This record gives sequence, C-alpha cells and structure tokens, in this order.
Amino acid sequence: MERVQGIGGFFFRSQDPQNLAEWYRDQLGVDLIPTSYEQMPWCQEAGPTAFAPFAADTTYFGRPEQTWMINFRVANLAAMVQQLQASGSSVEVDPETYPNGRFARTADPEGNPIQLWEPV
Repeated sequence: MERVQGIGGFFFRSQDPQNLAEWYRDQLGVDLIPTSYEQMPWCQEAGPTAFAPFAADTTYFGRPEQTWMINFRVANLAAMVQQLQASGSSVEVDPETYPNGRFARTADPEGNPIQLWEPV
C-alpha cells in the first residue's frame, strides 16, 4: 500500500489571514508561506505526528463550533511557554507528565486552540 509521507500543509479560514500568519511566525516560528517558488516554505523537524478524529460532540477543542486543534511539537516546553506569556498570550500548562511527554494549551489571536507537546 502506498502511504503518505507526512503533512504537506494545514489550511484554515481566518478573519485576518496576514496578521494571523505573522502571529504564528512571530510567536511560534512558523515561517510565512513563500511568495515565489524560489523560496523555501517552513520545514518541520522529523518526528511523531498524531492524526486522530474526535467525536463531533467533544469539548476537548473548546468552542462547539471549533472543528480542529493543532498540536505543535516543541523541544523545550518551558521556554516556549515563557516566550508566549512574555508576548501576552495566555498559556495553560498541564501539571502532569505523561509517558509520552508534557503538554500545554494556548490559542492564537482568533481563538483557535493550540496544543504544545514536548515529547520524552
């Protein structure tokens, strides 16, 4: 069976796409989409990726109309949390350390949920 190799893009609606893209660049280091084929897009580091549909009535993502949540792998959760908080973002750190690592939650300026994961 032929298999996909990974996530090639993540696309979603926004009230202000340019400002939101700049927030992801400035706060999380996700480069802006290239404006020409000569530029390189943001490249992820190789690592595990969870792909998991949730029940339609889950409260895990927050608002009932929220249909997605992105999880970013990070090398240093404490440093990322400090960086986000210093810029005024609210971050909730899960106090538990799980067998697969540590987690925190935040949201982008439009309220889209973001989970941060530091694998073990």
